[in-house]
Amino acid sequence: MTFREMLVEDLDQVMEIEEDLFAVPWTREGFLTYLIKEDTMFFVVEEKEKILGFCSMMTVLDEGDILNVAVRRERQKEGIGYFLVDSMLRIAKMHGIHTVHLEVRESNGSARRLYQRLGFREDGLRKNYYTEPTEAAVLMTKR
Repeated sequence: MTFREMLVEDLDQVMEIEEDLFAVPWTREGFLTYLIKEDTMFFVVEEKEKILGFCSMMTVLDEGDILNVAVRRERQKEGIGYFLVDSMLRIAKMHGIHTVHLEVRESNGSARRLYQRLGFREDGLRKNYYTEPTEAAVLMTKR
């Protein structure tokens, strides 16, 4: 497996994963908008030229906000998500990012456990944040 920065050429495979996993997926234009910003990091994990997962973070001064994390459905539970987020956090730290925030669906227990293993702590709740279905977002922070 290779961890690397996401390229525009990766978008077809990234969109496949995004559309498979999320009820309200990001659009290709949404990815492009963030992909070209200087204050955003996008990474993928690939194996034999196949994208297995992706993640991203927007940064402001010394803080980061994880925008998305996704791993192909058939490759989940293999540690790829942990590898993705841990690698991104290490790079963020090298860039002076000391605090990272995220939100995750309240019902997404596996993602919440993953983030807790990475040192995130639950520190808030946004009611009715997600749609399809309507659900609260659990706010998490790693300092």
